[in-house]
Amino acid sequence: MTQDKLSGNFRKNIHIGSEVEIVQKHHQRTGELTEGFVKRFLTKSPNHPHGIKVQLETGEVGRVKWVLN
Repeated sequence: MTQDKLSGNFRKNIHIGSEVEIVQKHHQRTGELTEGFVKRFLTKSPNHPHGIKVQLETGEVGRVKWVLN
């Protein structure tokens, strides 16, 4: 993990409008990341072992792996 990336496992690291990398459900096997900006949270708990689930501004849904800013 580099200095400029925060873990997506903790909701406190993520804010509406944050630039993030997510893994969508159909990309879980390959681990392909999709980059975008958070529109809303779909996970209510403060943390999740596989990443907080969010919806991006583009409408894509996935679990946050990295917070970029």
